[in-house]
Amino acid sequence: MDSKAVLSKVPAVTLGFWIIKILATTLGETGGDTVSMSMDLGYLVGTAIFIGPLIALVVWQTVAKKFHPLLYWATIIASTTAGTTMADFATRSLGIGYPGGSIVLFALVMASLAGWYMSEGTVSVASVNRPRVEAWYWITITFSQTLGTALGDWLAAAPDEAPPGMGFGYDGGALIFGAAIAVVAALYFWTRSSRVVLFWAAFILTRPLGATVGDYLDKPIDKGGFDISRPLASAILAAVILGLILILPQRAGEHPVANS
Repeated sequence: MDSKAVLSKVPAVTLGFWIIKILATTLGETGGDTVSMSMDLGYLVGTAIFIGPLIALVVWQTVAKKFHPLLYWATIIASTTAGTTMADFATRSLGIGYPGGSIVLFALVMASLAGWYMSEGTVSVASVNRPRVEAWYWITITFSQTLGTALGDWLAAAPDEAPPGMGFGYDGGALIFGAAIAVVAALYFWTRSSRVVLFWAAFILTRPLGATVGDYLDKPIDKGGFDISRPLASAILAAVILGLILILPQRAGEHPVANS
């Protein structure tokens, strides 16, 4: 019995993938905050604004016959932008704070991964090539993006802010999550740890890294930021992401399938 490879609907996991992913999560933070904070529309309205495009893009991505880089990354950006406003609504408007929001969202990520595994027998992203698997993928992605925002804000926010955080600041938070990603990378290169587990660990950790970097860009200088306006930061990030999508090699992942 030999095997053949079936192309997935998501990109192969390469260094370029992780670079664009981190930038996309950063854009999600600045873009979400642009609507909910800079435009003063609030977290609930911001979530309502972003949910519509996210659903439309997920449907488009699902009905597409093959992997399309621009469509895929647009859907990722939509999920991370919606995740920003949803996390802020959960942690701030609902009054459960960063710890409560992080615990609830972590439970949702674990539940979606468990449901996916029980349904398909795997949570490998290389298997994302059928509508049902894609549904699990995008549910898990969106929950993980939302969790990442709550975790990033929890570490960065000062203890005297509302809601209170751990007080590591945006640069400190970025360093902590960057170090955690470096540990995951070391496990990938120098151990035989599950590649699937390491992928999801890295995927979740890149979101709070992007959240802290995004806040670092737009927060006032006296609060440890660069004081770049959120719309400007979002425009710069979007331009860089588009350039990288067009320049860096983008190919579909492959899923080995037994063939007798």
